[in-house]
Amino acid sequence: MKHLLIDQNAYGEQELASLRNLVAAVFRIEHPASPQAIGGLLSLLADWLADRPNLGRMFALWIRATLMRRTEYRTVLPQIDDLQELNVMLAERLEEWAHAYKAEGEALALQKLLRRRFGSIPAGVLQEISGA
Repeated sequence: MKHLLIDQNAYGEQELASLRNLVAAVFRIEHPASPQAIGGLLSLLADWLADRPNLGRMFALWIRATLMRRTEYRTVLPQIDDLQELNVMLAERLEEWAHAYKAEGEALALQKLLRRRFGSIPAGVLQEISGA
């Protein structure tokens, strides 16, 4: 049997976006540039698969499973039937995820400043920063 091996890490976000095909969309969903990018990808997939509802449903189920594995989204997603339903549900959560990303970035910046100023940071302080 012949097969084709594709190294998804060999492609950057811009190159994948320019390809506009299902494989490139899968790669982009597995490593999204931002939570907002997922919504755009879902819209593209819904358009591309409008005439193939069974394939669209399989993609929606796979995307849901992919997102639930990612710790940065910290949410349980309900069962979904299609890409449009998944897109609507994710749009409701984008603000929550954006806030989490911002808070995490602020915590990392604070840790970096403290290390630069004071050197090693005690574990208790790091825990307090992470929990804030």
